[in-house]
Amino acid sequence: MLFDFDVNLSILFTELPLLERPAAAAAAGFTAVELWWPWPDTPVPDPSEQDALREALTRAGTRLVGLNFYAGRLPGPDRGALSVPGEESARFRANIDVAADFAASLGCRALNALYGNRVAGVDPAVQDALALENLALAARAADRVGAVLLVEALNAAESPAYPLVSAADAAAVVAKVNAATGLDNARLLLDLYHLARGGENLPETIARHAALTAHVQIADVPGRGAPGTGHLDFPALFACLRDAGYGGWIGLEYVAAGAGPQFFPRSRPFP
Repeated sequence: MLFDFDVNLSILFTELPLLERPAAAAAAGFTAVELWWPWPDTPVPDPSEQDALREALTRAGTRLVGLNFYAGRLPGPDRGALSVPGEESARFRANIDVAADFAASLGCRALNALYGNRVAGVDPAVQDALALENLALAARAADRVGAVLLVEALNAAESPAYPLVSAADAAAVVAKVNAATGLDNARLLLDLYHLARGGENLPETIARHAALTAHVQIADVPGRGAPGTGHLDFPALFACLRDAGYGGWIGLEYVAAGAGPQFFPRSRPFP
């Protein structure tokens, strides 16, 4: 199977200004990219900023295949906004249609919604109810533009206040969202780095959850470097994905040792 790899421009090529990264990705052989929410300080950026990024992506010939909704300060202490009561939840809601429309304008069909950290003094059940309400709104917006809503687990070592720390945790939320909306467009984002850091058996997790998965991200363990810098057996993991029937994008979301990604170009077959 020939897998297609996209490069995450929010973590790679960061030695360059955002608007120069699509061209750098294209020069490195990539035709597809993904992004965390590109304007972490605001859920509703000025239209001119959106136009500038859209133009940079189009000019470079790089297709946007994944986009995060507003998630607070990322990178930084935040891990999403949708389950955080008060101003952050309001900012997430203000962002929903903005993000969906920006994605749609570039043909992007996958929108990722980070759940958000637990808040001291707030009943987790209250946060979970708020999260389901906001995720349902996001799923409806994604459906409006022909996209899927992604939910992902992070690892507890790096994100101790984030409640979704296993693929099963994220899958349970996906099921609740699909039941609430009836749209069946919520899906898993399997980040193999986070799942491995969380101690999951990756072949078993892939086999169990591949049918519900609409996007995969990778980095090596333990250092979140490029494949080959740690101990994960990526050819074997790609074979597991192939055998489980996964045929979507694989996002490169790792920390490069130098300028740009130290990895293979966009597509490559594995046995």
